[in-house]
Amino acid sequence: MNAQVPAETTLVILGATGDLTRRLLAPALYRLWARGHLEGLRLVGYATSEWDDARFAQHLEAALREFVPEFDPSVWERMRGQVQYLSGDLSPSRLAALRGAVGTKALFYLALPPDLFGLAAEGLGQAGLNQEAQGFRRLVVEKPFGHDLTSAEALRTQMHRYWREEQLFRIDHFLGKETTQNLLVFRLANRFLEPVWNAQHIAQVQITYAETLGVEGRWRYYDRAGALRDMLQNHLMQLFTLVALEPPSVWDADILREHKVEVLRSVRPISPNQVDAHAVRGQYIAGSLRGQRVPGYLQEAHIPPSSTTETFAALKLYVDNWRWRGVPFYLRSGKRLGADYAEVAIAFREVPTRFFGEAPPQHNWLVFRTRPEECLELWAWAKEPGLSLRTHSLVFEAPYQRPGDTSYTAYEQLLLDALQGDRTHFLRFDEVEWAWRILEPVLGAWVQGQPESYPAGSEGPVGMGRLMDEGHAWRPLGRN
Repeated sequence: MNAQVPAETTLVILGATGDLTRRLLAPALYRLWARGHLEGLRLVGYATSEWDDARFAQHLEAALREFVPEFDPSVWERMRGQVQYLSGDLSPSRLAALRGAVGTKALFYLALPPDLFGLAAEGLGQAGLNQEAQGFRRLVVEKPFGHDLTSAEALRTQMHRYWREEQLFRIDHFLGKETTQNLLVFRLANRFLEPVWNAQHIAQVQITYAETLGVEGRWRYYDRAGALRDMLQNHLMQLFTLVALEPPSVWDADILREHKVEVLRSVRPISPNQVDAHAVRGQYIAGSLRGQRVPGYLQEAHIPPSSTTETFAALKLYVDNWRWRGVPFYLRSGKRLGADYAEVAIAFREVPTRFFGEAPPQHNWLVFRTRPEECLELWAWAKEPGLSLRTHSLVFEAPYQRPGDTSYTAYEQLLLDALQGDRTHFLRFDEVEWAWRILEPVLGAWVQGQPESYPAGSEGPVGMGRLMDEGHAWRPLGRN
């Protein structure tokens, strides 16, 4: 990557003293500065804490020393000279103080709690900070984008009072990951894949994101959201669209996003009386992880003992178009599972005749793995050594990164894209809208009843098996 942000650009982080800035944004900005991408960028922190420039700089330096192993004081000194801090709330009168700190080109990053997104967008607009007289004004919004379809539409209305859709950058950090972007590149850059990328040759697709972590310090948000909203509505739904979309005619941000929306619009609706056949939820109970006992969700600090929040969610979706008719897409994500593991796995149909005594199942798998390391795998069959013509499985593995390659984190990629105005890996509102439309029946059904229990350290609730079509099974959480 050899990219520079436009000269005299200002990045304003609202909520600059919070955890998101400390753990993710500041380290990403430091690395971009170290690699020469942000020369000339000014960084303005804005929060309610009554700090001055020096106190904010100390806060950033402490965060960088904690989260950047390669921290170099000389790089920090260059970065430090471009850092400023202002304190205030989200009222237009206080936000107006930012007018003197930004030039004609400015990116505002809302590193704030979700319930403040709309208020911040309105406050900035009322203060005139959305006006593009000579340069640009852009607004970056973290997920979640609403709590359901109604709240998402209300947030859009609130933001559109002062900001055009073209100015809004809805960030989903999964879209900045190497594996996510390689889904598109590997598929669209290799001619041998397109002829078999359809229902005639593909039997199923599994998208998995498993975590050993519990709710940690996110209990206030997580107990209100749950796994379906936290992971499937956004992160996994984006991976799903990238697998299923039609190849775009040209590489253009809006055309790519239109193709993603077309996938979502083509998903077979889940009727309220069929939710159990398409969705499973679970909640972890006490169990063992890496030889250590861990408590159940209801025993975690601050979690109400009567909570029915799901910590595991799985979906089965069908795309009713010519390419994918009849192919199930299985999506699952959960906490306190047996491994930190994430992949997009495509299973090709079995050969019509078995000549060599293969034992079922006989799928060839193409696997885009994100965790524990990023790599590409192809599962194939070959002759077993010996005198008989028997088969055994082989796994061809190719890591994405070679020795000497320069890697970028998802936040580094997406921050630079936003500063340059590249909207390819950001969400348009209709993507958000249609993802909520798909899930509305599930959310409605899950208001009642209880999630199925599963022990911490397991593969998840037993009931997730009922989603699988005949002959299909969930892949293990780890390479087998």
